[in-house]
Amino acid sequence: MEMDTKRIRRQRPPPASSTAPEGEGAHLAGPDERFGNLGAGFGSPTAFLVAFLMLLPLLVLVSSSYRNPATDGLCGALRGDGREDLSASAEQGPRVGSSGSSNNTRDRFLGGLLAAGFDEGSCLSRYQSVLYRKKSPHIPSPHLLERLRGHESLQKKCGPNTESYNNAIKWLKSGRRTEIMECNYVVWLSYSGLGNRMLSLASAFLYALLTNRLLLIDRGADMADLFCEPFPETSWLLPLDFPINQFSSFNKKAPQSYGNMLKRKAISDIPDGNANGSLPAYVYLHLGHDYGDFDKLFFCEDDQQVFRKIPWLLLRSNVYFVPSLFLIPTYEEELGRLFPQRETVFHHLGRYLFHPTNSVWGLITRSYWSYLAKAEERTGIQVRVFDVRNSPVQHVLDQILACSLKEKLLPDVSLHDPLVSSTVAGSKVVFVTSLDSVYFEKIRSMYWEHPTTTGEIVSVYQPSHEGYQQTEKQMHEMKAWAEMYLLSLTDALVTSAWSTFGYVAQGLGGLKPWILFRPENGTMPRPPCRRALSMEPCFHTPPYYDCKAKAVIDTGVVIPHVRHCEDVSWGLKLVDPVEQ
Repeated sequence: MEMDTKRIRRQRPPPASSTAPEGEGAHLAGPDERFGNLGAGFGSPTAFLVAFLMLLPLLVLVSSSYRNPATDGLCGALRGDGREDLSASAEQGPRVGSSGSSNNTRDRFLGGLLAAGFDEGSCLSRYQSVLYRKKSPHIPSPHLLERLRGHESLQKKCGPNTESYNNAIKWLKSGRRTEIMECNYVVWLSYSGLGNRMLSLASAFLYALLTNRLLLIDRGADMADLFCEPFPETSWLLPLDFPINQFSSFNKKAPQSYGNMLKRKAISDIPDGNANGSLPAYVYLHLGHDYGDFDKLFFCEDDQQVFRKIPWLLLRSNVYFVPSLFLIPTYEEELGRLFPQRETVFHHLGRYLFHPTNSVWGLITRSYWSYLAKAEERTGIQVRVFDVRNSPVQHVLDQILACSLKEKLLPDVSLHDPLVSSTVAGSKVVFVTSLDSVYFEKIRSMYWEHPTTTGEIVSVYQPSHEGYQQTEKQMHEMKAWAEMYLLSLTDALVTSAWSTFGYVAQGLGGLKPWILFRPENGTMPRPPCRRALSMEPCFHTPPYYDCKAKAVIDTGVVIPHVRHCEDVSWGLKLVDPVEQ
């Protein structure tokens, strides 16, 4: 471990405040001391001034040669009020990140995806992200940008503490919808692990965008600690005095759920089948993995027409239900305009919505500069074991190595060559995330004890090993979010089947991962992994129902860009047909 630590420490850049490499700062005292000796040597103030002016270009050149553009980007230039001028640092100098990224022009607004108008110091990650990841080849469509700007205006107009919101709350308290509302809402209820929450929240936002509804989120135990506000000059956090607050009672048995209301005929799914004033002020949509057949009618066109008349929709989900939105004819054309590249939905929406808070950003940047910054290549390995009995440690480790070595993601080691490589052919960091430390330790030992056949120097790093998932425990979730983000900064990614943690990382990073198949009967799958068809997450529990024919169908063969997932054979994911 000590050897790895020393190797990694040598890769740390000099602090932004330093103008000299480590070890040379002792004799660089204050300005008076430096130039006092120089002036004495010339004997007169005039001679000193001439000499100083002659040396000034050289001093500037030396100083600039020791600047660390990445650290400059982190710290920024201090403005007159002592705050960091992040706007300047995000637009000047080469961008750091993966090899070759320094030639990319910085675009802190991500091709227009992000809006201006924020207090940048309150959320450093929003515009500093361009310092850490490669420029995405996937450009958001002009129509998506237009709709996002329109949605931001809607959030500002109808958000908490506005007159429109207060009026909508009055109607909600009345219990019945009696007239068409100026502003309509989707309230997302916090539920499940962090990866699941992020996927379901992105789905809820897309639905809000399609239906011209405001999005408000239940802050749960930690949402405000994890994510910055995504909309300028307003908040997406549901006010604490929201009149409906017993969210824990909202489940598939809740009488307020749309499915249960249909079952007892308290509401009709025929668009004109509800009498005037008979519709409720709100409906609860249960779209979790355990939803029933009546709940699944949410994805039918006629039912969507009913929802248009209901001002408040409270939505609880732990799945990425976006693929089934593409199967609703009402939204098909609009979705095509928003996302001409179908596999970029979460890539764009995730980068728009999810900005780490400053506390989480500190975890990310400290890890980045300590372990990832100087490597020429970064490989991410995300390990999640769902069935310990059928997934012995050695089998999972063998599977990881079989996949990584076969796909040339990691170099092989030599068991017979000298313990010290005669040449160094580059450096690679392996970034491991797992609840257990055993996989990290085994891989690190392999590259510590044996030289690589390629001559590459391989460092292995795992930020945490929490032992078990601790949903909504603040620091646990902050670490999880930081690790997802760091995985998204890698050049190549290996993920575990079924894992929403891996889905988030691949989507944010625009990566098509190699997916490790789940072991069966305690044996390693063959082949051990497969390259994903797209970077989109998988919808694990889609409906298999033809709303018009009222019959069961295979929804994975209806349209070319909605296909079955590689890791969940019955699941659905978005792909670009040309890449199948």
